[in-house]
Amino acid sequence: MLLELQAARADGTFITDLKKYTNTVLLIIDEWLLLKFTESEARDFFELIHKRRKHSATIFCSQFRESELYQQICGGESTFADAIMDRISYDSYKIDIESIDPSKDLSMREVYGMDPTQVK
Repeated sequence: MLLELQAARADGTFITDLKKYTNTVLLIIDEWLLLKFTESEARDFFELIHKRRKHSATIFCSQFRESELYQQICGGESTFADAIMDRISYDSYKIDIESIDPSKDLSMREVYGMDPTQVK
């Protein structure tokens, strides 16, 4: 999604592409902030999340806790980090998933019968 928005900004179709994501009733963002945001990615994401606020639903799935998310947005040194987290933290429901028995947790490799020690 962010790559599309960056390309759209470069070719002058940003507003059109932004509307596509803004008008979606439910937007699910999986693996959110797996990679740190650059300043331009944070700006694009801020515009998107600001326009979606209060009139559509967004689900964020992340491996990070809320307190760790700031560091993933421009290293926590940008005002975009505060602005983005402000837009998504308030008026939201948070579900933290904790492992009951880590020894029984399965990786996706194990679920699909692959050797979990094998790295490609």
